[in-house]
Amino acid sequence: MKTEEIAQRLVALCREKKWEAAQKELYAADAISIEPYATPGFEKETRGLPAIIEKGRKFDARVETMHALDVSEPVVAGNSFACTMHLDATFKGEGRMNMTELCVYDVKDGKIVSEQFHI
Repeated sequence: MKTEEIAQRLVALCREKKWEAAQKELYAADAISIEPYATPGFEKETRGLPAIIEKGRKFDARVETMHALDVSEPVVAGNSFACTMHLDATFKGEGRMNMTELCVYDVKDGKIVSEQFHI
């Protein structure tokens, strides 16, 4: 797949909240995920597809109610693309949060090799 196709597919799956399906289909086995900072239960940096999938499962388990999820159209430049993701959710024991992240992805050999989230 070309970067534009990967970007469109990732956005479509994220809009359906199919995080794990997106990761299994589009990510390289040795992909890396970088958060803006470490939080309780989550490292700043996660390496390898199995660890990234597990991180996603942990995140989903924290969500009590998903009120809204908006994912922008991707902007593609060469082997990279970015989109914004806005999440309005109530988290177990933490309350309701509104957050918007800039999500930046790098592609190599038809797979996402890195994702980095900026707030």
